[in-house]
Amino acid sequence: MLKLYLETSVVSYLTARPSRDLVLAANQQITREWWDFKRRDFQMFVSQLVIQEAGAGDPEAAQKRLLALENIPLLDLTAEVLTLARALIDDGILPTRAKEDALHLAVATVHKMDFLLTWNCRHIANPDILRRIILWHPGSTYPFPVICTPAEFFGE
Repeated sequence: MLKLYLETSVVSYLTARPSRDLVLAANQQITREWWDFKRRDFQMFVSQLVIQEAGAGDPEAAQKRLLALENIPLLDLTAEVLTLARALIDDGILPTRAKEDALHLAVATVHKMDFLLTWNCRHIANPDILRRIILWHPGSTYPFPVICTPAEFFGE
């Protein structure tokens, strides 16, 4: 079974009140459809960072996010994860302000996830960042995961 790292933005879209913004509302609906129809195709994982981010903010919203994450196995933030995340920042692949995003990418990479599912299109599912990752690849023993949004699982 393919392994998927679930980044915090996905569970946020899943559990949020419907947005009035048409694009956000569409992404929320796509996320719910992915959750209902596609998630069983994967062995899902999160990290303690996802749990921390999901538990922050409005207590009622945080409770919904954390409930959705129950029973999803945790991946460790190992020394190797921290080293790769630091390299992603130090080498300019991700900006300094994107330390948590570098950690998400490093966790998914070091733990050999097939996919990193995210709605973070600023620093993770961003074509410029993806291009930099491909050109930079550190020649390590692990490949980077396929980085995508839930929408990409519904293409024809």
